Amino acid sequence: MARAHRTAGHSGRPSESIAPPDAAPSQRIDRFLWFARLTGNRSAAQALAERGIVRLNGRRVERAHTPVRRGDLLTLPLGNAVRVIRIVELPGRRGPAPEARTHYELIEQGDGNAGFSA
Repeated sequence: MARAHRTAGHSGRPSESIAPPDAAPSQRIDRFLWFARLTGNRSAAQALAERGIVRLNGRRVERAHTPVRRGDLLTLPLGNAVRVIRIVELPGRRGPAPEARTHYELIEQGDGNAGFSA
């Protein structure tokens, strides 16, 4: 007799997220870079994250699945310069460029609001 396949967890209830209930929503860094149009495709976003040249809130990122959240600072090479951006909102899709630019703000060198508050 074949065993019935259950789609729920071991307890018979639908599976729940393992994140704490008070945790802020997050998104994989490679997905954010691609959705925000900071890279041309998802593979390029994954490669950029795994090369270890992107920093998230000052810490080196070496995994494409590293989570980013609203308010995080990303330091990454864009074109021929290193840019610092603050995540304003997590995008839900890869939309047109004007829409993508609304999800982050570019922090200019010497900008007084770029620092962390104590």
